[in-house]
Amino acid sequence: MWRSRGSTLSSSRETELLTLSLRVRPPSLALSLFMYLYLFAGDITQKGYEKKRSKLIRAYIPHAGGPMSHRAPLGPPSAARFHRRRTSGTRDERYRSGRETTLERFLLYVHTEAVQAVLARHVERKVAVPMPSKRRSLVVQTSMDAYTPPDSSSGSDEEAGPGDDLSGMEHWMSRPSQLGPVHLGSTSSSSSSTQSGGSGNTGRLADSLAHAHISHLNHSAPPDVTGYSSDSSHSHTERHHMANMGTIARNTQKYGNAERMETGDGVPVSSRVSAKIQQLVNTLKQPRRPPLREFFVDDFDELLEVQQPDPNQPRPEGAEMMPVRGEVLGVVTNWPPSLEAALQRWGTISPKAPCLTSLDTAGKPLYVLTYGKLWSRSIKLAYNILHKLGSKQEPMVRPGDRVALVFPNNDPVAFMVAFYGCLLAEVVPVPIEVPLSRKDAGSQQIGFLLGSCGVTVALTSDACHKGLPKSATGEIPQFKGWPKLLWFVTESKHLSKPPRDWFPHIKDANNDTAYIEYKTCKDGSVLGVTVTRIALLTHCQALTQSCSYTEAETIVNVLDFKKDVGLWHGILASVMNMMHVISVPYSLMKVNPLSWIQKVCQYKAKVACVKSRDMHWALVAHKDQKDINLSSLRMLLVADGSNPWSISSCDAFLNVFQTKGLRAEVICPCASSPEALTVAIRRPAEDSSQPPGRGILSMQGLSYGVVRVDTEERLSVLTVQDVGTVTPGGLVCVVKPEGVPQLCQTDEIGELCVCSIATGTSYYGLTGMTKNTFEVYPVSSSGGLISEYAFVRTGLLGFIGPGGLVFITGKMDGLIMVSGRRHNADDIVATALAVEPMKFVYRGRIAVFSVTVLRDERIVVVAEQRPDSTEEDSFQWMSRVLQAIDSIHGVGVFCLALVPANTLPKTPLGGIHLSEIKQLYLEGGLHPCNVLMCPHTCVTNLPKPRQKQPEIGPASVMVGNLVSGKRIAQASGRDLGQTDDNDQFLFLSEVLQWRAQTTPDHVLYTLLSSRRAERGAALLIERGGLQEGDHVALVYPPGIDLIAAFYGCLYAGCVPITVRPPHPQNISTTLPTVKMIVEVSHSACVMTTAVICKLLRSKEAMATVDIRNWPPVLDTDDLPKKKPPALHKPTNPDGLAYLDFSVSTTGMLAGVQMSHNAVGAFCRSVKLQCELYPSREVAICLDPYCGLGFVLWCLCSVYSGHQSILIPPVELESNPALWLLAVSQLRVRDTFCSYSVMELCTKGLGLQTEALKARGLDLSRVRACVVVAEERPRMSLTHSFSKLFKDLGLHPRSVSTAFGCRVNLAICLQGTSGPDPTTVYVDMRALRHDRVRLVERGSPHSLPLMESGKILPGVRIIIANPETKGPLGDSHLGEIWVHSAHNGSGYYSGYGEEVLQSDHFSSRLSFGDTQTVWARTGYLGFLRRTELTDANGERHDALFVVGALEEAMELRGMRYHPIDIETSVIRAHKSIMECAVFPWTNLLVVVVELEGSEQEALDLVPMVTKAVLEEHYLIVGVVVVTDIGVIPINSRGEKQRMHLRDGFLQDQLDPIYVAYNM
Repeated sequence: MWRSRGSTLSSSRETELLTLSLRVRPPSLALSLFMYLYLFAGDITQKGYEKKRSKLIRAYIPHAGGPMSHRAPLGPPSAARFHRRRTSGTRDERYRSGRETTLERFLLYVHTEAVQAVLARHVERKVAVPMPSKRRSLVVQTSMDAYTPPDSSSGSDEEAGPGDDLSGMEHWMSRPSQLGPVHLGSTSSSSSSTQSGGSGNTGRLADSLAHAHISHLNHSAPPDVTGYSSDSSHSHTERHHMANMGTIARNTQKYGNAERMETGDGVPVSSRVSAKIQQLVNTLKQPRRPPLREFFVDDFDELLEVQQPDPNQPRPEGAEMMPVRGEVLGVVTNWPPSLEAALQRWGTISPKAPCLTSLDTAGKPLYVLTYGKLWSRSIKLAYNILHKLGSKQEPMVRPGDRVALVFPNNDPVAFMVAFYGCLLAEVVPVPIEVPLSRKDAGSQQIGFLLGSCGVTVALTSDACHKGLPKSATGEIPQFKGWPKLLWFVTESKHLSKPPRDWFPHIKDANNDTAYIEYKTCKDGSVLGVTVTRIALLTHCQALTQSCSYTEAETIVNVLDFKKDVGLWHGILASVMNMMHVISVPYSLMKVNPLSWIQKVCQYKAKVACVKSRDMHWALVAHKDQKDINLSSLRMLLVADGSNPWSISSCDAFLNVFQTKGLRAEVICPCASSPEALTVAIRRPAEDSSQPPGRGILSMQGLSYGVVRVDTEERLSVLTVQDVGTVTPGGLVCVVKPEGVPQLCQTDEIGELCVCSIATGTSYYGLTGMTKNTFEVYPVSSSGGLISEYAFVRTGLLGFIGPGGLVFITGKMDGLIMVSGRRHNADDIVATALAVEPMKFVYRGRIAVFSVTVLRDERIVVVAEQRPDSTEEDSFQWMSRVLQAIDSIHGVGVFCLALVPANTLPKTPLGGIHLSEIKQLYLEGGLHPCNVLMCPHTCVTNLPKPRQKQPEIGPASVMVGNLVSGKRIAQASGRDLGQTDDNDQFLFLSEVLQWRAQTTPDHVLYTLLSSRRAERGAALLIERGGLQEGDHVALVYPPGIDLIAAFYGCLYAGCVPITVRPPHPQNISTTLPTVKMIVEVSHSACVMTTAVICKLLRSKEAMATVDIRNWPPVLDTDDLPKKKPPALHKPTNPDGLAYLDFSVSTTGMLAGVQMSHNAVGAFCRSVKLQCELYPSREVAICLDPYCGLGFVLWCLCSVYSGHQSILIPPVELESNPALWLLAVSQLRVRDTFCSYSVMELCTKGLGLQTEALKARGLDLSRVRACVVVAEERPRMSLTHSFSKLFKDLGLHPRSVSTAFGCRVNLAICLQGTSGPDPTTVYVDMRALRHDRVRLVERGSPHSLPLMESGKILPGVRIIIANPETKGPLGDSHLGEIWVHSAHNGSGYYSGYGEEVLQSDHFSSRLSFGDTQTVWARTGYLGFLRRTELTDANGERHDALFVVGALEEAMELRGMRYHPIDIETSVIRAHKSIMECAVFPWTNLLVVVVELEGSEQEALDLVPMVTKAVLEEHYLIVGVVVVTDIGVIPINSRGEKQRMHLRDGFLQDQLDPIYVAYNM
């Protein structure tokens, strides 16, 4: 509908709109909406989809006639209580006035029919979005005292003005007329906005909409497995975590009890779900996903969901839009042949006529430049430029050279003299902004422009020259990226007087370049647009004809006089017509926003050049001004009239100042661009009966690039005003924005192209870009050229309406393409501003841009937050903005960030510097104070989950080992032979006795002898009174005492359990674990040292654990002198030798029973693999309490007779070089360590390698450095270690890994002989589907995996399906099963379930070899036959461990391993020290440790979310930022992720920030 600008809404119509009620939608439509939301929640198969659909339809058929409103509300009653509490709060009342507020007006229109139906159905369902948690210290730092209000808050893209706290602001804030595109009506909505009524209804509507956020946005739908409910109002107010929790040190057991019993669904019985997690689980419901055409793609290549075009999307239907020609450029007899000739004429005929008046910051005239002065000073400057720079033989500047003009915005006089001086000297001026510092935003790109233009001289004023940054010697430094410049001051006192006979040559306008205007692109690069002298003159003539300029008129210019409309009207066209320009500087507008209106009144100005922001500021401040009369104005030129939301400022300004003499026909918006200059301009209407045009367009139609007229009652509409007709002498057409420049249809949005003399001609020095922009030849639908002359692309998007009126809907630079739909950044800014404008953010300090995430554009909104905004208010505002943008524009926002006031990068005129802000965002350097990520809403192209591949079946196995070209994944180590003397003994205690008798002087351990163990046995028998088979807990620090006590237990017939002693500095968290092991193992007594005895009886220990309930504690520092009466001789080789207790990475405490047979087989296997003999020395830097570390520390030396050098890892904390120095000095060839030891050496000795070399550290003798672990080999750490110590002689081949687990303490161990460790690269995407596909190094999505060591002798391995227990081929990822003589016998009492015992230790394959008994490791991996050969000449089978089955996360139907996601997260930002991930229901939680200030904490949230999305196609649900040391790590260097999860859910982490991604 095309409406006239002067039309108004009647009062009754306004009342009708305000009292809009929520109507119930027809049941069929509401049902279909509900079905859509329900059916596409989660990932379902086609069959499941049909089942859900039929179930829903069946449920609703009986109620087809009933109203939807009778359905029970879906939300909890607490949500309703929360709603009542919010609506009765004071904040909403405080901002209400008698008039309809902007927010209420906005929310009135916000209801599309779908939203109305949802609200009617869920009128009581108001679920609160979980608010981010922020540490109190961060809240304090973002208090009002920490900020100074910004010195600017511009309403446009480039310039800024006064702070928003001006007097009268609060009054104006309640006006709806600054609503922007959300307002979307005609002038009537502004002029009638003073009517009251409807506030109550609209307020309730506002709250309904705000809390119905869940029903419109897209969220994932996790099942509520917690059974936990919380009062929503309580949880919402509980925002901050307790600060006194304290951070918990590393290397300690975390969060109390380490033993967890779990329910069937994996939820700890004892865990308490935090209120915020429960809120998030309840909130992320019903994701919006497009209908799936085919759910499963049976292929390796993981394809992102390709957005299919909507079959119902609007398409252009009109005829082809023909080019529109402006009126003929009239030939006036007194028009000068060039602009210099015009200056000469006025300078000689009317030298006293005022040309330009500059103002000071008080608004008083500072200097009046007459045409005579301008003429004489320009001639003087021209002479000096040509003759006083350089020498006579070698002048620095010749005609045609480029010269930079560097003048501040408050000195138009000096700029005007310099500009015309350059024209007279026939040099090319390049006006640029004043560089305030060496790191100005965008300054580097300006320097590149100057360099490409060959600029060597910069003209500037005296005051500006003095203000430039200078070095210590007083010289102006070379700015970053700038060429070396000669700075030349243009004041007359510094210039030489030209000779009487010297006179500039005044030529007619020609095709020589007149000036170069800079343009900043979307990406921040700066281009120089060249304007020829004929184009300059023709443009001035066209403006004179359009604006009806006459001699001696007064024009008030508020715009930047160095470029665009301010330059064209205030410097060029004014001189051509001998007009008087009153230049109002930006600094004055900041102090007095009404100054331009005062100057119009004072000088009776006919014309004023402003932007919509200037009108907005005048509205804010006009109440204090009494005598305003704007009747003298015949033209109010709105420079940014092409901005679609400038209409609100125009309407509001007219509404207020119509009573002050302002006529409606005076307001003249124009459209322009740096390339095409002025494209269209609305003429001052002589006949006010012909009002300009106005269109109310569907926002959805615009997003598809078509024009669809809508009604103003709808929210998702955009009201645009015309920008007049094509400038005289111009030809304008509209072409498609992408591809071939084909003419658009009449109802299609395209880019405007201009064919005219009065345009730019090129981008200086860029021929390729020039051809694409300035040499465009539009074609018709038939393919023929529409003109033989070239057109220029304007960068403006729009269409030509009835009567040849030009309508602009946006700019190419502001265009954001999301899923094939176009959105305009300015429109989104306007929508954000319309949500309670200026209460929380500064107007004009909002940046909207797009970033590429997952191969599509995502919208990011960054705004400066007012310092007086509370956390809760800001969060509520952010939530409403997200809802508004989603409702109006039909697009989700990826990230909404609020930064502290006055911190966004600025342009020289105070506006925000968009490209710099985007760069800061991409680098993680914005430092926001509030962030809300919404990946669930906008990321709809995630790859679809796929069906799992069928495993190998029984029929295939019967045929043989080759199945479809793949072999069964099984392998084995070499056979164990009994050839050694000590193999005659079945028990390790007998081996020790034999060695003590045969080689009593041979050193096994420093200080250890058999006698010491025998005295320990005597202590147990005499003082402990223990019987055979009793369990004894050995609580010792690493050392000889632990080994002696262990063998003492064997001699006494007791079963030893080694336990790590409590840490003296952290006894409250480590002692409960000790007590738990003592209790679970049913220990009859505790053996320990005197020091630990004292520690156990200390006050701190008594406060944690009551030691009186413990078994007897024996101090072994005072051993009895005599031997025991008789040493115990075990009789049953399958009897229990010792219990191996440890806590797994998933937090499970388990004791594994190790028999005497298993111990003997274990030691024999390690001896054969590592070739351990009495003459060998081995250095061991491992904890001796469980696993292979305990076996190497306590058992292997006794069995093999080699000397072990024991280095407790705790000693490395104070001396990181201890281990390597011992290896070097003792010339050890074999050494064992853990990842934590390796990491400590890598970080602690990284800068000390030269010093260590000087101390004689030599690692060249090391042939095997084995890392003992129960995880996937950490390739990056081992490579870093090898690379770091390569210069000290360490050979990279010597570094390898071992692998063991609970059921078998050592499955793989790199021996001294055999092939080198193998590295393969697998496709990470295939791995998620339990498939193994090898790729080349460096391939996309490649994951490097290192072999976990050679399979030990006597060990057989097979890869089995963990669900079906069937064998798998070698191209599948499956669970590693092991058959070996040194498998554990079973769990001890920690579980007490026979089913679990048999499942873990005595499993059988479901088909194939069903007789062999296997132990299940609980680790996923695969076998790969390599090209290498082992010792017996056969091809080598390598085992690759991928991760623990318990820690693997099933997300979106795929299996993810935490280490892969953590690797991506650590790479995301330089401040991330460590991270851990874990799932909760179907949410992915990422915990990161921040290395840096707390102000950087929120930078990590978008970086982490984007990294995980890009690399793993997963949406992060929660991001937790903590201090360093919060992530628990055990003694083996493994992350305790489940402990971390429990601590997070119980609010025990004391996080810096918790972000809940919507």
